[in-house]
Amino acid sequence: QVQLVESGGGLVQPGGFLRLSCAASGSFFSNDVSKWYRQGPGKQRELVATITDGSTTYGDSVRGRFTISRDYENDVVYLEMNNLKPEDTAVYYCNLYREDDGMDYWGKGTLVTVSS
Repeated sequence: QVQLVESGGGLVQPGGFLRLSCAASGSFFSNDVSKWYRQGPGKQRELVATITDGSTTYGDSVRGRFTISRDYENDVVYLEMNNLKPEDTAVYYCNLYREDDGMDYWGKGTLVTVSS
């Protein structure tokens, strides 16, 4: 079992910056797939970014503004969000897929509000 805890959400003005963290209860494996999703008010859950051992991918709406990274030493996945827009307002969820046990793990989410 892996527990994921997100932090770093809050209220920020348009054009601002936030860094979200997702702390895992155990060590990452090299073949783990980590993702950030978000769900805005009245919207479906949307995949924001993915990181594997060798690559990163981003949703069209955040590419060029958001960066996902993974710290193996501290077992944390980050999402750096630049040039935030009101439409980025959402609850952001951390997800881990562990190939070794075929399990999907989720955090409880952290709220990001972009507003002036």
